[in-house]
Amino acid sequence: MTSADVHDVRDPELPGRLLVVERDALVPLLRARPEADFALPTAACPGWSVRDVLAHCSAALMRVVENRFEEGVFSPESNDRDIAERADWTAAQVVDELERGMTEAGPVIAKAGGALDGIALGEWVHAGDVREVLGEPGAYAGAGLPDALRLLAWLTRERRHTPLHADLDDVDEPLRLGDPTAPRPPARYIGDAATLVRLCAGRPVEGAAYELAGAEAGELNVFG
Repeated sequence: MTSADVHDVRDPELPGRLLVVERDALVPLLRARPEADFALPTAACPGWSVRDVLAHCSAALMRVVENRFEEGVFSPESNDRDIAERADWTAAQVVDELERGMTEAGPVIAKAGGALDGIALGEWVHAGDVREVLGEPGAYAGAGLPDALRLLAWLTRERRHTPLHADLDDVDEPLRLGDPTAPRPPARYIGDAATLVRLCAGRPVEGAAYELAGAEAGELNVFG
């Protein structure tokens, strides 16, 4: 089986594994930061502070754990309500809920048949948003990167996104994203994996060195 074939098969344990790897890295980092750091604004999520991003993440995961998916869930309005519900919490309480969610959501996502896999990738990307604001290494990279790339490949294939052949500077094998049956030829990306993740997540890439041919950057955004 080739690396491309692997991405054609859903691994139900992959989202949970990604969450646990990121939990083990992110939660201790957050517990070591002063309260003031949680008020810092995030570039990736305009209008949200670090605390807001973490509250959104913890709320989303607890919705998964508790099977709370009312109409309009995960809309901007729903996200804002989830953040507002945690406005009186301390940063430590938000981090506690986040840790619980990252621990307990994986088995639920695994049983959902793929419908919730994108939540795990979104959580990992938001962890990168927070790392970047705090000046910590590993934003959109780190120990979870191999699993994140596998999940990205599977999600973009299932959702029939723009086909892309990525030659990554820091990964041995090329990565194939998007719909393999699309009538258009695959776009080509050359650069590092973290910048590819930024493009696919709609994050800023100013100053990054990469090449993209055959598609506009906005076409790669899986969350747009």
